Amino acid sequence: MSVPASTAPDPQAIEAQAKAFRDRATRIQSEIARVIVGQTEIVQGVLVAVLAGGHVLLEGVPGLGKTLLVRTLAQVMDLQFSRIQFTPDLMPADITGTTLYMDDEAGHRAFRFMPGPVFSNILLADEINRATPKTQSALLEAMAEKCVTVSGAQRPLPAPFFVLATQNPIEMEGTYPLPEAQMDRFLFKVNVPSPSLAELSAIVERTTGTEVAAADKVITEGEVLEMQAWVRGIVVAPHVRDFAAGLVVASHPAKDNSAPEMVKKYVRVGASPRGAQSLVLAAKVRAALSGRYNVAMDDITAVAANALGHRILLNFEGDAEGINPADVVQSIVAHVSDWQRAAMPKM
Repeated sequence: MSVPASTAPDPQAIEAQAKAFRDRATRIQSEIARVIVGQTEIVQGVLVAVLAGGHVLLEGVPGLGKTLLVRTLAQVMDLQFSRIQFTPDLMPADITGTTLYMDDEAGHRAFRFMPGPVFSNILLADEINRATPKTQSALLEAMAEKCVTVSGAQRPLPAPFFVLATQNPIEMEGTYPLPEAQMDRFLFKVNVPSPSLAELSAIVERTTGTEVAAADKVITEGEVLEMQAWVRGIVVAPHVRDFAAGLVVASHPAKDNSAPEMVKKYVRVGASPRGAQSLVLAAKVRAALSGRYNVAMDDITAVAANALGHRILLNFEGDAEGINPADVVQSIVAHVSDWQRAAMPKM
């Protein structure tokens, strides 16, 4: 069945849109690099998640520039930024806001909603695992539905809306592990490494002098929404979509051959369907950043560790032996790749 000429995609228009997307993304990364030294993969990982419309969990020891990265990203994209320092005494109302009985502008007393810091474009949840599970769960509705319910009224959040949370993987005293349901809301979990000698030297030089590095705005809120919308139109071939789905299926410790031995031995619970959605959306952004209007299997493989690692829960044996979820993901990718290759028809 032929496609009418009026509705057929225009290759030149698509190429122009792809170039505009790449140019904007390049400007964003270049401007962030004026403030953040190195950490290229971390910056790209956060950018991929944001352009895919997802949330990010940044894990690393203090002092690695996680807060500075999030603040700079908001500055470059001209987005409203809020920061919450999570502590054990933080309450849900401190995040979502509350309804107060107070005087209005005319001097009459009435109930008035006072919005919390969650009503922003980019919310930095600093040391999110230091708050109690009750307070952590206050972000669940915001992350999933882009709205919050206060005093029985549902209130939409600004668009775009992202939660970028940080946590310290070493200092665990007085912390509360994030609920599994909340971990699943993060599109990516990105591990922030320590800088190299050259990077650390550059950081010291840049931050101990008289000049303070600053980033300029390069795109607007509307352009961010345009980039998110354009990404969703990128084509995913059926075999690539099946590969992403196969990775999620193989992350479950099933008794059949769909799971590798490492999963059967060390995994308690595998990734949810949100894992497959995260794989495909992130792979679309990666393809767009590479100048392609179609997703390759390499794009799925490249984002698999960040998209699936935090969704795979190890069993007691896995925890006891110190198994790294990233290694489990790598074994799943290799297993599904071999299985899919064997299942392809012989030419």
